[in-house]
Amino acid sequence: MLARFLPSTFVLLVVALAAPPAADAQIWKKLKETAKSAAERETLAKADEMVTQAVRCVFNDVPCITRAKEAGQEVELTDESGEVIVDDAGQPVSDPADAAKRVETTGASERPGTGAWANYDFVPGERILFAEDFSNDTVGDFPRRMTLVRGNWEIVEWQGRRLLRNTGPRGAAIAIDLPETLPERFTIEMEVHLPHHNQKLGIATAKPERPLHHTKPIDTNHFQVGRNGTGVTAGRKSEVESLTQLPDTFDEALTPVRIMVDAGYAKVFVNERRVANVPNARFNRGGIVHLENTYFADEKHPMLFGPIRIAAGGRDLYSVLESEGRVSTQGIYFATNSDRIRPESTPTLKEIGAMLTAHPGLRLSIEGHTDAAGEDVYNQQLSERRAAAVKVYLVQTYGIDANRLETAGHGESKPLGDNATAEGRQQNRRVELVKLG
Repeated sequence: MLARFLPSTFVLLVVALAAPPAADAQIWKKLKETAKSAAERETLAKADEMVTQAVRCVFNDVPCITRAKEAGQEVELTDESGEVIVDDAGQPVSDPADAAKRVETTGASERPGTGAWANYDFVPGERILFAEDFSNDTVGDFPRRMTLVRGNWEIVEWQGRRLLRNTGPRGAAIAIDLPETLPERFTIEMEVHLPHHNQKLGIATAKPERPLHHTKPIDTNHFQVGRNGTGVTAGRKSEVESLTQLPDTFDEALTPVRIMVDAGYAKVFVNERRVANVPNARFNRGGIVHLENTYFADEKHPMLFGPIRIAAGGRDLYSVLESEGRVSTQGIYFATNSDRIRPESTPTLKEIGAMLTAHPGLRLSIEGHTDAAGEDVYNQQLSERRAAAVKVYLVQTYGIDANRLETAGHGESKPLGDNATAEGRQQNRRVELVKLG
């Protein structure tokens, strides 16, 4: 595909250099390498320009599509996993309605509990300690809500999204300050792009004694993300280690990484796959989360990080219902601007289904809530449809009597947090279960 971008100067040089004199073979070889290098640089620059001019939007993300078109930018439509949607000829689809039909007919939208998601058991913490999507930061700046430790970090826009970029050097690090010490149960969620096969991201749950790229830099365990090993690394006083090789991951797009810790039990997930399952890890717990580039990055191979969410875990759903009469869950995910339940919701839905099965006298009101983005009426209707979708899923999948479940939507009318902050918006996008008498 890139052949059509080859500059005419490259073609002429190739012809001119086709038959070198024998006496000047070394000089001729050098000239050919120089010409090839220049041509490749021009080719890659043109290709990069072509890619970066297009904005990627999920096919049903109307605000993203509208913003791009108003700015005169080309739009590439993707499915929920970030894959570009193409037609029968392999060309990108530009019409959202056509894209929606293709997603539906190709089965790209898996249901919770099916396929690879059947054994997925990540459940996010319900109390947000930190959330950042960089929407309140200025492109080119260092994020205001993080602390620079060392290296080159800045906010950039990539494929229509604001991200944090690192261009080195090795050991470049930032700290996320938390409002409290990490509790026994917590979760960390982020998206990562690592264009070079040797790049690694280290994640420590307290301030490390020395840079994480050193051999066993801290006494306890910490986390590592990279193609050459993702999971839990060993510490000087904790020999346990669990790392999975992921050679075909992280380089093409942003990849979801999720971490779940309960005391010393740690699980790490990449996409829908559990890549580490460690029952006897040891973690220091501090009032920060430390992120560090433990290999290298530069302008040609920048490391990118997407929205980050750190949350505290808690009691199981039934215990909270019994003591408080209602429980809020962050673990039911929906497609953008849709009532379609995403497959990552599998563990939370399983817990609700099991709870209703184990307690046949329990009756619930399922209530949907949104943040304040968008129109009030639209958010109200969307929250109603999402609550109804959860009821339908529980009835169809677990055989729950529909008369035991009521639904309601409250849109943005009952916020738990400040919609001006990322944490507040995260808290407000939720499904609540209310115990009925």
